[in-house]
Amino acid sequence: MYQQARRWNSLSWHSHSWLWSSLRPLCPAAGHSVLIPRFQRRLPRYGTASRRLRTHSKVSSTIGAVLLVLFALLAAAADRKPSAFVPDKGKFTILLDGKSIGREEFEIQPSGAGWIAKGSTSIQTPGGQSAKVTGNLSLQSDGVPISYDWSSQTDKANSAHIEFVNGVAKTTLQVQGAHPFQQENSFGSPLILVLDNNLYHQYEILAHLYDWSKRGPQSFPVLIPQELTPGNITVESAGSVTADGKNFELLKVTTTDLEIHLFLDSSHKLHRLEVPASKVAVLRE
Repeated sequence: MYQQARRWNSLSWHSHSWLWSSLRPLCPAAGHSVLIPRFQRRLPRYGTASRRLRTHSKVSSTIGAVLLVLFALLAAAADRKPSAFVPDKGKFTILLDGKSIGREEFEIQPSGAGWIAKGSTSIQTPGGQSAKVTGNLSLQSDGVPISYDWSSQTDKANSAHIEFVNGVAKTTLQVQGAHPFQQENSFGSPLILVLDNNLYHQYEILAHLYDWSKRGPQSFPVLIPQELTPGNITVESAGSVTADGKNFELLKVTTTDLEIHLFLDSSHKLHRLEVPASKVAVLRE
């Protein structure tokens, strides 16, 4: 009987090792009670599996959160309209009847979610008087103005700050030797063009806001800040022209008393501006 038990035990060890492993700790008669730690060694396996499950759950949660953020960013990008502008930086020479009377330096560049167009012009008038004008225009990406600051230096220093809110331009003017003056101008649209005196790069802003896909005459409300004057202009494409041996797109700007010609490249950057009635020409250097 002892030999039969040994043969059974031997068979169990070789053929049913999984059963033997689970029964051995419960059989003191077999002399293997010291193998109880064998069952204890199995416990870390279940603990490891549990930790793996928890780790997998954490990884899945992290991936899910990242995907949610990614989807939100993609949705915001889809809703965001492309900007109307392109970066530009340069210098203009200002001519009166063919003679140089001044120079403008300007820059149009992105700033956060919007754009900034800034320029500085120095002019020497035929009468010998010198003047310097600076302007800094802050815009939304669709061209709606946010704020504008200008300053001029002649015999006196003048400056102004303008806030644009829902189609209303709120101006605070500071004239040397006088109290601040405030004025509001209301427009029928928040898209207001700022075209200040002697800051010609602002006409490039106009060129980008013109709807080239529609072409034809298009009207815009306009503000001339140094004169505190509101008004309207009509803009129309006049097709392709050649000037100085180069091809340009001609854009005509018409006011109540003037016609201004803008010569633009394929990116609608301003290369030349002419005011035939005033014999004024502005040339990119």
